[in-house]
Amino acid sequence: MNSPFALGEALAEREQAALLRRRTPVDVASGGRIRVGGRDYLNLSGNDYLGLAEHPAIKAAFKEGIDLHGTGAGASPLVTGYSRAHQQLEETLAEWLGLEAVLLFNCGFSANQAVLKALLGKDHLLWQDRLNHASLQEMGSQLPCRMRRFGHNDMEALERLLEPNRGLIVSEGVFSMDGDQGPWRELSQLAAQSGNWLMLDDAHGIGVLGPQGRGTLAAQGVAPASVHIQMGTFGKALGVAGAFVGGSRELVEYLVNFARHYVYSTHMPAAQACAVSKSIELVRAADEARAHLAELVARFRQGAQALGWTLGASATPIQPLLVGESSAALQLAERLRDRGVWVSAIRPPTVPVGTARLRITLCAAHGEADVDRLLEALGPRPSTDERGGAHAP
Repeated sequence: MNSPFALGEALAEREQAALLRRRTPVDVASGGRIRVGGRDYLNLSGNDYLGLAEHPAIKAAFKEGIDLHGTGAGASPLVTGYSRAHQQLEETLAEWLGLEAVLLFNCGFSANQAVLKALLGKDHLLWQDRLNHASLQEMGSQLPCRMRRFGHNDMEALERLLEPNRGLIVSEGVFSMDGDQGPWRELSQLAAQSGNWLMLDDAHGIGVLGPQGRGTLAAQGVAPASVHIQMGTFGKALGVAGAFVGGSRELVEYLVNFARHYVYSTHMPAAQACAVSKSIELVRAADEARAHLAELVARFRQGAQALGWTLGASATPIQPLLVGESSAALQLAERLRDRGVWVSAIRPPTVPVGTARLRITLCAAHGEADVDRLLEALGPRPSTDERGGAHAP
């Protein structure tokens, strides 16, 4: 059948470049373990950093929420989809993070895009870190404002690009593919000096970093009031799903009226909000789990570097093991799976060409023996031949 869309050709090109993605159905994923195709693996690919996705108290809160509110919100939040459970979660988040007000979204992708689309017009400027999430980069490229990207965590480059009172600076707390953190003290100073607003995407920092898991700003000693907009998600360290945007009451009221992703979407189920509220209670009391997780990260980094592997500059649970070529990353991931360790190979366009990697993610449900098992499965880094290419693992 003739088609105006070259679907087959595009897929063939990706396959030839070792970039074709395929889904793998998972049977069970729990407590740092995963079952795929009837086989059990050590799971080092998820974002359930505190191991809460299977916590019995959160599951009980979800079930109780279903009994009380049903399985769906039934409408957008401005019709009848906004419940007392949603309101209570927003108030809990605001108190926990030191914000005036909070607004709930179905996912972080839509939350990020809603904020940019609602705020930025043709007379504004948008400054973004080059490694910001695809949700931010994509929306920035589609808006009528001018987007200027600065080198990753390069504050001197950002300062050269800034113009006074022109728009919004956006960066991340923990970068999802590199695991390093944005310099939020410097970012907040540049925003204040230039009179521009500042937005934090803390999807991978909330729950993991700082006292009571309050995230990147708390970990770096930056006052929440110095960052105009915060976005965080519930599907990673909090073990549920959904997202929020927080800031001033005026900002939240504005988004309620002008954020199309919020106004025209069915709200998250109230039962889900109940589960997230319970998760926050557990996260706030999980400093011991966060300390254990930090110890696992240090153990892995020391062991991997002793084996000759190259790691990114990350002190967070996201540990990129840099390989280079996409085919080599796929082969290494396959070798680990043969040895019972499930790790994902990350390739372009998710990361820059030539920086394919294994994205190893540790969680508090892992133990020291799990880290040692991973290191044993990795083994020493293969030597390079005279052409400079690594032998396929």
